This record gives sequence, C-alpha cells and structure tokens, in this order.
Amino acid sequence: MKTVDFSYFIERYNAGEMSESEKQWFLKELEGNEKLRNEVNLRKRTDEILKNQNVMSLRNKLSEIENRRKEVRKPVNDSKKTVFIRYAAVFAGLILIGSIAMFSGKNLNSEKIMKHYYKVYEPPTSQRSARSVSNADFTLALEFYNTHDYEKAAVLFNKVLGNNPNDMQTVLLKGVSNFEEKKYPEAKQSFVKVIDDKDNLYIDQAQWYLALCYLNTDETEKAKQLFKIIGKGDGIYKSDAKKIIRGLK
Repeated sequence: MKTVDFSYFIERYNAGEMSESEKQWFLKELEGNEKLRNEVNLRKRTDEILKNQNVMSLRNKLSEIENRRKEVRKPVNDSKKTVFIRYAAVFAGLILIGSIAMFSGKNLNSEKIMKHYYKVYEPPTSQRSARSVSNADFTLALEFYNTHDYEKAAVLFNKVLGNNPNDMQTVLLKGVSNFEEKKYPEAKQSFVKVIDDKDNLYIDQAQWYLALCYLNTDETEKAKQLFKIIGKGDGIYKSDAKKIIRGLK
C-alpha cells in the first residue's frame, strides 16, 4: 500500500478547516509520528512567512525609494520635494494594490483554480484499512488509485458497485478516478449520486468535485452557484470556495 501523502491534510489542519471527526483522526496520526509533527510545524511557520510576504515586498520598495531620494545630491525646492513624495506614495500604493490582487485570487480561470486549489482526494487511512480487509476488488482498485492508474481504478470501482451500488465511498472514488481521466460526464454522474443520497460522509467532496467538473466543461455559472453553496456551508472546502468565488467575479 502506498504511503499516505499528508500534505493535503496538513494544510487543512493548519488552516482550521477540518471537520471535528477528521481533526480527531489527524490528531491520532500526529501522536505517534514525530516526522509528521515536524512537518506540520514547518508548514505553519512557512504559511506565516508567506502571509507577510506582500507587506515585506512593499516595505522593501519604500526603502528603495527612500535610498534613492537620499542619493540625490542636488538641492531641490519644496514644490519639487512635494511632487517626488506624491509620486513615491502613488508608486507604493500601486505595489500594494498589485500584491493584494495577487493574493486575493482575482481573475481566476479553470486552469489557475486547478493549479492552486486542486488536490486529488485521499481516503482516510482508517477507512482504507477497514475496506481492504473485506473486499479484494476494492483493495486492488485502491492500489491502482494510489499509483495514479485511474483508468483501471475506475473499472474496478465500478465492479465493486455492481455488488453494492449504494456504497457512496466507492461511488466517490469512481467519480474522482474518471475526473482524473478527464471523463467529466461520467464523473458528474458519480458526484451527483453521492449528493442526492444525502446520508453519507462524502457530500462535501462530491460537491467540490462537481463544481470543478463544471469549471472544466465551461459551465461557469453552475460552478459559481455550487461554490457559493459550499462557501455558505461548514465543510472542509468552505474557505477555498469563498476565495474562488471572489476570483470568478
């Protein structure tokens, strides 16, 4: 079995976006994993640095302006000094606006959204272990899924569903596999089925992936509406959905 990539969960944990059940699972993973704890702390410090990066950039530009002003040997009258200061202020303001725009996610398109916000769904370790013991087809499908052979994974997940069509975890994983293969119509069917079931643990993921399907099939208005629903909820994608909505306006 492929080693779990915790990157996705670390980001959500540090951002405070995990559900209570997922948080409890992650805390248990942290207890016996010193390497994972160190990675969480490192990511947290890195995030704090990046949040201040635009402010630091502005300060550096202002400092550069001030140094250039001091290098001017020739005396200038008060009116010229005033003009220089005004230009410096405008220049600094433009830098700040540019930084804010860059970090606020404006002018997003489907390619940028996929690059900055998308990560393939990773089934929780405890659920994968439990399912692996009881279902050989699911085990093999998950092996293909974890090694990114999504075409074979989708075929085997579909076989599992032949015996248990209401297994919503398998429905979701089949949808994600088809999504990775860019088979968006088939993926949509899976995600809609999970959402319509209403009584399972995978509705957040299904809504998120369905919205991404809409983006990749140029159904932008449908994507916006679904991102708005996600942003108003309490799910794990709430924060990202809000950022995407602001960028799509």
